[in-house]
Amino acid sequence: PWRAAREVAFECEPGTLSEPKLRLLGELGVTRLSIGVENFDPGILELNNRAHRAEEIFKTYAIARAVGFPEINVDLIAGMVGETEENWRACIERTLELAPDSVTIYQLEVPYNTTIYQRMRDGGSAIAPVADWETKRRWVDEAFARLEERGYHLGSAYTAARPGAEFLYRDALWHGADMIGLGVASFSHVAGVHYQNEHALETYCERVARGELPILRALELSADERLIREFVLQLKLGTLDARYFKS
Repeated sequence: PWRAAREVAFECEPGTLSEPKLRLLGELGVTRLSIGVENFDPGILELNNRAHRAEEIFKTYAIARAVGFPEINVDLIAGMVGETEENWRACIERTLELAPDSVTIYQLEVPYNTTIYQRMRDGGSAIAPVADWETKRRWVDEAFARLEERGYHLGSAYTAARPGAEFLYRDALWHGADMIGLGVASFSHVAGVHYQNEHALETYCERVARGELPILRALELSADERLIREFVLQLKLGTLDARYFKS
């Protein structure tokens, strides 16, 4: 049963949510709702091909608070296409106005399979049209400093949380705990086995309908691989406890 899970997290974009869907998620037992806000500027959201617009952010957030999820996280991305100093500062202030339980800040990367990279390739450009790493890191530092001024504390290299807020997905998983991922292409880690669900929606649904586990592929980790996995994950905390790995 759901109540046996220590945390049930749901990742979403504001534009994919409605009041009935949010209330159903609450009834199903979701304890941590993570909303992919990314940015508050309508032009930047459109330029970066996001599936939502600014007005949907505040509407969705208000409904989520009314539903009463124990914890709500807001995701931001530093250095999106079109990002400016002024806009980034405005994003942080708007986030503080929402007062989420935690804030996660990522720095935009441009993998080969993204629309941005395809535009670069078509235009013969070797440089991504986004802020450089030095600027993105400074923006993240400035954002965290502002959040700390308002009582948040840093829990990792990219997450700030209010006192008392828990992030079990991060704290437990990075130390070898089990996590079951639901949905298409989701990754899981159970009893030392890392696996991924079917990545095609039709195949996923067909297997679930037949009462089968919709697993596409799996890797049983060796002791060395488990150590490497947790070592890399815990690097995101900004510090490592050698005693943990020795034991």
